[in-house]
Amino acid sequence: MAKNKQMTDIITGLDIGSSSVRLAVGQFSNMRDEDHPSLQIIAAVEVQSEGVQKGQIVSIEDTVSAVSNALEQVEKIIGLPVEHVWVGVSGTQIIAQESKGVIAVSRTDGEISEDDIERSVDAAKAVATPLNYDILHVLPRSFSVDGQTGIKDPIGMTGIRLEVDTKIIHSVSSHIKNLTKVVYRAGIDVDDFVLSILAAGEVVTSTRQKELGCVVINVGGPTTSMVVYEDGDVLHSAVIPIGSAHVTNDLALGLKTSIDIAERVKVEYGSCVSKGVNKKETIDLKDFGADKSDVVTRYYINQIIEARVSEILEKVDDELATIERSGMLPAGAIFIGGGSKIEGMVDVAKEVLSLPAQLGYPLGLDSISSKVNDVSFASAIGMVKWGSSLLQSVRSRRTSFNISAKVGDKLRNVLKNLMP
Repeated sequence: MAKNKQMTDIITGLDIGSSSVRLAVGQFSNMRDEDHPSLQIIAAVEVQSEGVQKGQIVSIEDTVSAVSNALEQVEKIIGLPVEHVWVGVSGTQIIAQESKGVIAVSRTDGEISEDDIERSVDAAKAVATPLNYDILHVLPRSFSVDGQTGIKDPIGMTGIRLEVDTKIIHSVSSHIKNLTKVVYRAGIDVDDFVLSILAAGEVVTSTRQKELGCVVINVGGPTTSMVVYEDGDVLHSAVIPIGSAHVTNDLALGLKTSIDIAERVKVEYGSCVSKGVNKKETIDLKDFGADKSDVVTRYYINQIIEARVSEILEKVDDELATIERSGMLPAGAIFIGGGSKIEGMVDVAKEVLSLPAQLGYPLGLDSISSKVNDVSFASAIGMVKWGSSLLQSVRSRRTSFNISAKVGDKLRNVLKNLMP
C-alpha cells in the first residue's frame, strides 16, 4: 500500500495486452466539493507490448521491459513514482460459474448487517474450484431473506436466513503468478487483480444502462471479450478467441502482403462496410511500404474486413443466444478496445446483433489527457475507477467508525458527569 497520503490518492491501472501495454493514473480532486472528491485521470500512456501472445505471457523479461517502459513514461508526466497498480486480467482462460451462499443471521433481533453480507459471500466461495484455477471475483447478484427473493441490498432488513446468488469468476493460477512476477520485477506492488472487461464495463456504462440490459464488447487483438448486464448485475461474461489481429491476418493473406503493411491499410483505409464504396477507388500498397507497386481496390479491402468483423459479431450474438438475450438488450451494445476503432463497426453491429450500438467512452470522469476519449484505454481507466471505488468505500467505513467512536466518547462523558 501507499507510504503516504499523497501516494494513497494516486490510483494506477495497468492493462497488459497482446498488442499494447496501457497505463492510466487517476487522482482524487476536491476542487468542486471537499466532501465528495471527483476522480481525475492525470496521465495515460501506451507502449508496444512485448512477450505477450494471445493474452498469455510467453516471455517474462520482454513483458517486464514493456511495463517498465510504460512506467517510466507515466512517471515523467505525473512527476511522482508509481508504487502500486491495479492489474487487468484477460484472455481465453477466464471461466465463470454460479454459486449460492446460505447463512443464519447473527444478531438476536434478526437485523441483517454488513458482516452477514460478507459471511454469505464467503459461504458462496465454498465451491469446488476448477483444477489450477484461482478465484478472481465473487460477484453478488441478488439476495433472499427468509424466502423473499430478488433483494438487491438486504442491510437493515429483518430475517433468520440469508441467501446470496453469486457469479464466481476464475482465472488460471499460472497466469496470475506470471502477471505478479512481471509487476514485481518492474519494481511496483500489486493492489489487486481485476477482470479487464469487468473494470471497463463499470466505467463505460451508466446505472440505467445496466438496469435495462446491455452488453460491453472489448474487441482486442487476439480475442474479443464481453460482459452482459441486466437489472444492474453481471448476467454473463465470455471470451471469444477471435479479434482484430485476425482481421489484419486476413488482409495480409488477401492482399498477399506483410502483416505490417496490412495493419497500416486497416488503420488508414479499412472499413467494415463494403456497401456503397466506389468499386473503382484504388490504393497502391507501395505507398504503405511495399517493395513494388501493387494496386488494390478499397471495395476488396472492405469486403475482407467486413467478413471477419461479421464473424466476430455473430459469435457475440451466439453467446447472447445461450442466455436468451439475442436482440433483447434495450440499452444495446457498447464497443471498446482498439479493434472497435475500425470504421463502420457500430453500423455492422446494429445489423448483425439487432441492437442499438455505440462506442464506449468513460462516464463521469475529469481528465487532462485526451486519451480518456480513446476507446482502447477503457480497460486501464476502468481499473483506476475500480480501485478508486474501493478506496472511497474503505474511507467511508473509517469515517463512520470514527463518528460512532466520537459519539461513544461523548456518551461516556455525559454518563460520568451524571454519576455522583
